[in-house]
Amino acid sequence: MITAKIVGAGGYGGVGITELILRHPNVSIECMVSLSDTGKLMSDVYPHLRGKCDLEIVSPDHISVNEKFDVVIYSTPDGVGMCTAEDDLNRGAKVIDYSGDFRFNDIGKYEQYIDFIGKKINHKSPHLLNKTQYGLPELHNLNSKNTLVGNPGCFAVSCLLALSPAVKNNLIDLNSIICDCKTGTSGAGKKISNQLHYSFRYENMNAYRLSGHQHIIEIEQQLSLLSDKNINVTFTAQLVPLCRGIMSICYGSLLEKNDLNDVINIFRNFYINSPFVRVLTKKEDSSLTDVRGTNYCNLIVDIDERTNKLRIVSYIDNLMKGQAGNAMQVINKLFDFDDTLGLDITSQYP
Repeated sequence: MITAKIVGAGGYGGVGITELILRHPNVSIECMVSLSDTGKLMSDVYPHLRGKCDLEIVSPDHISVNEKFDVVIYSTPDGVGMCTAEDDLNRGAKVIDYSGDFRFNDIGKYEQYIDFIGKKINHKSPHLLNKTQYGLPELHNLNSKNTLVGNPGCFAVSCLLALSPAVKNNLIDLNSIICDCKTGTSGAGKKISNQLHYSFRYENMNAYRLSGHQHIIEIEQQLSLLSDKNINVTFTAQLVPLCRGIMSICYGSLLEKNDLNDVINIFRNFYINSPFVRVLTKKEDSSLTDVRGTNYCNLIVDIDERTNKLRIVSYIDNLMKGQAGNAMQVINKLFDFDDTLGLDITSQYP
């Protein structure tokens, strides 16, 4: 049985990984840490967990936090994991961090990221960056040798799964990539915001962070690694009135006149060993409801014959494949479990 500590347990990411670990036969939650809701039971904060997870949420300075755990999940903002992840690693834990702290392999790339999003955070553990692994299992061979993983951003998961086969197989002009992305309000987390009030959000939508979304740098970095060329993308995030889910429509100009069936086969071969990616055609119905509450990504692959552009529609649940579900898949990789253990969940209809 693998023991787990969840840091940032009171937020959406924390409760998401809690729900999944409760389904997992080989992982046990032993410690829940948060700056908020300290002293409460997890089931007091989230009543649907009553009788399933009644652990007390403790503060970061509680004595139990310093015990040895097999895996530590940081469901925390930028700047938190970098301060204490090394302590967990030294105690023998594997660490998965939801923030941007460990998504980049060197200090230069991290500084590019943190400057791009307009934050003033000096990395507290730059010597760990060469040990970290970007945690998207469909792109990287994660295994038991990995000890420190930067869980991808939700938009990055959606766009990278859509674009990686095309970039890897040199199908599109790398200067033509556009990511048009819509997300629900849960992506902003649990904290109250004026733009998330029901009266503002209902029957409303808007583009945001046009000056630079935090996930652009990791999208560009991962695509550049696939192509061995520097790639910049045009990315637009939009907030729409729903709770959970991301629909990203990604475009790229095809370098040749490609047969659609050939392109679909390229995508299917790319993901032949990826149990959570489903490659579909435009004739197959798909929408956010098909992936809601699951770790699946549905990709509709299509070609606009008039403009010779490749168009991929990517559907994920931002709190699952875009966050906790991906982290659970990473845990399975790090401890040599089957990818789908604890994640064999179907969406609900209607």
